[in-house]
Amino acid sequence: MIRLVLAFLLAAVPLAAQAQTEQQALVDRSTLAIQELLNDTSANSDARQLMRNARAVMICPRVFKAGFILGGQGGGCVMAGRLQTGWTDPAFYGFGSGSIGLQIGIQDAEVLMIVRTEKGVRALLDSQFKIGADAGISFVTLGAGVQGATTAAFRADIVAYSKSRGLYAGISLDGGLLGARTEWNQAYYGQPLAAQQIVLEGQGNNPGADPLRETLARYSGN
Repeated sequence: MIRLVLAFLLAAVPLAAQAQTEQQALVDRSTLAIQELLNDTSANSDARQLMRNARAVMICPRVFKAGFILGGQGGGCVMAGRLQTGWTDPAFYGFGSGSIGLQIGIQDAEVLMIVRTEKGVRALLDSQFKIGADAGISFVTLGAGVQGATTAAFRADIVAYSKSRGLYAGISLDGGLLGARTEWNQAYYGQPLAAQQIVLEGQGNNPGADPLRETLARYSGN
């Protein structure tokens, strides 16, 4: 009996570690994406300025888009909130959309959404948030490297910066659906935490997210 218990415990250790592999990879890619989007001192000065007063951020390190007549895009995202004590660990989201029309190509993009208002934070925390569909939320999308990003960006609830690679001329986020992934929060933190608990209350802690929080602190002036 003792041998069976020991065998079960030993087998559970690699399974628990494996359960966090996908989540940690997404957190690591998100950390690199922020650095790539904001690290250039000659570009995105507006983005770095907006980061100083950000309430939260949503990072999608790889939004993949492909299409031939029927198109679609998707990817994984993380959201971190900014509290008085600093940035929280991330909550996990999925992003996806579909479209019909004359189109052909393939593309992937890094996307950083800077959430500037409490209204924007609450909107993204919705279990299903459709970009561009909420008339009460102002959403502005800008390409990486754009300076003097117009007054509209500084008045928006959410400002998205993107850097694209591929055959499509640019990436459109309108119509994209963001959905919370509670099962990924469970795998990463070992407890069933909702996005609100992580982003608004600072619950959940994983040392693997420390580089992400430190990077956010560096670019937001914390």
